[in-house]
Amino acid sequence: MACAAQFVWCRGEADLWITIESQKELADLISVCSQERWPLLVVGAGTNILYADAGVRGIVARVNLHDYSMETQADGTAIVTAEAGIRWSELIQRLVPLGWGGLEFGIGIPGTLGAGVVSNAGAHNQDLGQALIWIDVLDARGCNVAEEGEYAQPLVRRYYHEDLALGYRHSRFREQPITQIDQDGQVILTSHGLITPAELIMTVALRVHRQDPAELSALRDQHVEYRKQIEPSYRHLGSIFKNPPGTTAHDLIKKAGLAGKTQGKAQISEQNANYILNLGGASAQDIVDLIVEAHQRVLAQSGVALVLNIELLGEWDSLIGTAPGAIVARQ
Repeated sequence: MACAAQFVWCRGEADLWITIESQKELADLISVCSQERWPLLVVGAGTNILYADAGVRGIVARVNLHDYSMETQADGTAIVTAEAGIRWSELIQRLVPLGWGGLEFGIGIPGTLGAGVVSNAGAHNQDLGQALIWIDVLDARGCNVAEEGEYAQPLVRRYYHEDLALGYRHSRFREQPITQIDQDGQVILTSHGLITPAELIMTVALRVHRQDPAELSALRDQHVEYRKQIEPSYRHLGSIFKNPPGTTAHDLIKKAGLAGKTQGKAQISEQNANYILNLGGASAQDIVDLIVEAHQRVLAQSGVALVLNIELLGEWDSLIGTAPGAIVARQ
């Protein structure tokens, strides 16, 4: 199975990899997995995921839902109702020529709208939450708590902006921390249920406003050029860490002397040290080794415990041979 993190390829495999083309297909798949007790991992573009070299056990389902519609409002705005699998950049490229603004700041952000809600993704002092009205979620939490022989159906729930606890790279869907690194350099994996994630964003409603198409195009192009300056053009994973208050993870890692550091075929980017490059054939373990070293060196030098912005998924325990729930990167 290819690692879906942006342009970084890993060697692990899934027992079954499928693509979902409709919301009904996803609901039916969850129901079957709940009944048969088959592990299911649902992903979008997967740009913030690093899979283990040993792969993922169970079914991995990629959600390929990318339709959208628009409804103009009396106040001159419009509501865009989009399926969560649409790429943010794809939606922007469709809206800008029509003179609809409010999302163009995210032109260089990889991934889907659904993932953007989970992390409240943003750039240029703006975030997706500023345009968000409501989302529809397929709630499979009942499937995860059902006992052997029981059967639970996923439920559709609507959440409005005020229900989502939106903050810097945070939403209610990140209230349970993703992968963490402790002060000793131990990587703590997130525990997962039968269906992961247990709440699946299906539809996103966003408010956009009228703006001159030429101005929007210029602003979009400006954001694209800025992205080129801060993001490596080489195959990469990142951003690895969230930016701490008052500084950036890039500056802290660079200050720790790790820009350009290599491990196997992986390298901390010299252009932006909050990204890790795949120089060709890098293993997931190579990348994790660099992530842990950056975390520990920054903690020792600056006293800042960097928080991961990516998640580790798959069979890390069997690969490294540590106790369930934690892995230790090689030093």
